[in-house]
Amino acid sequence: MNKLEIKGNWNEASGKLKQRYANLTDDDLLLEKGKEEELLGRLQKKLGKTKEEVQKIISKI
Repeated sequence: MNKLEIKGNWNEASGKLKQRYANLTDDDLLLEKGKEEELLGRLQKKLGKTKEEVQKIISKI
């Protein structure tokens, strides 16, 4: 997966991520159009995971 694929509603997905990873904040999960890479970078840094791992986590939600 080269591109961030978000299924369904991002608000719902971000809520599930916050439940799973309590250290994530609303600012960490802010998704702005055209800034998907920035979102991935913030999540990588906060979760200590690779880009691919973060993409997998998001795609499973």
